Amino acid sequence: MVENRRSRTRFEVFEVTGPSMVPTLLHGDRLVVRHGKVVRPGDVVVLRHPFQQDLLVVKRAVERRPGGWWVLGDNPYNETGDSTVYGTVPEELVLATAVLRLRPLPADQRSLRARLSWAASALRPLWADVSASSRLRAR
Repeated sequence: MVENRRSRTRFEVFEVTGPSMVPTLLHGDRLVVRHGKVVRPGDVVVLRHPFQQDLLVVKRAVERRPGGWWVLGDNPYNETGDSTVYGTVPEELVLATAVLRLRPLPADQRSLRARLSWAASALRPLWADVSASSRLRAR
């Protein structure tokens, strides 16, 4: 799931909640997403849940199928729902593609060394992971 943190623009920031995309995304991470970007297999996308359209979720677009996208979470042990539950997601429900992940600074990191360690890993581009797409398609 994701929580909207800004008004609707070409780029938008969302907060990740839940474990469905671990290890790629952790609870509390922020996502910078881009609206209107062409979705490719392996992209992390924000979409409206097909059965509960007021709920936004973040999943990996695994492959295009007749009727839309097959999407899966990166965490194989999480059962919060993906295309194995609700099937192919219509293309119009795929709202945006994630381009950056920002990990928030934990409150307990006060030392300079801890802050530098956080800074080195906090901002990460989210490229389309074709190997994840192939791996997830086999599930």
